Amino acid sequence: MKQTVIELQNAKKIYKMGSVAVPALRGVSLKIARGEFVSIVGPSGSGKSTLMHLIGCLDIPTSGKVLLEGQDISTFDESELAEIRGQKIGFIFQNFNLITSLTAKENVELPLVFQDVPEDERSARSQRMLEKMGLSARVNHKPREMSGGEQQRVAVARALVVEPSLILADEPTGNLDSHAGAEIMHLLMQLHERENKTIVLVTHELEYADFAERKIHLRDGTLEK
Repeated sequence: MKQTVIELQNAKKIYKMGSVAVPALRGVSLKIARGEFVSIVGPSGSGKSTLMHLIGCLDIPTSGKVLLEGQDISTFDESELAEIRGQKIGFIFQNFNLITSLTAKENVELPLVFQDVPEDERSARSQRMLEKMGLSARVNHKPREMSGGEQQRVAVARALVVEPSLILADEPTGNLDSHAGAEIMHLLMQLHERENKTIVLVTHELEYADFAERKIHLRDGTLEK
């Protein structure tokens, strides 16, 4: 039996807007196993972003539980959540979130700096990861000197360099043309199929959601059966 990486147990999230309570998630229970490729789809306002935040340990539920590799994140303070994000989760964002003043290699090294990885090891790991992404010729280029697709590949390399338990991709093709978007999706597929990476993809693009082996449909804060 595969190990469960993420488990939600009747997770609810309610936001307070003044005196009004706005439920974003209404009791979501799900498990994501190691090596799974899962997509999360749903209309605007369905709770996708809130679910993403809980899975990514960016927020904790109002009630219920979120377990990352068996650890209940509700028991963690903010510094502990930040540490677990840095060590166990690789994030890929729609807007790349690269630092424009740094080279591709420096951007990929950044998570390792925060983990106090020695400089020689940081350099070697980031170099290998960029080569793996097909970016050997872009190692010393800054984001403005690269295409959108290349920037997203740098972002994927940065997500993978910490060897995370979970890769969380939030609309990773949203700022790319169809060709570059398809390239990124095929790259995620390769990571899943060849390296057994656990990937959670949040997308509104159904053709990309179909790349995953399992689709989770959200509507009005609940899972559609």
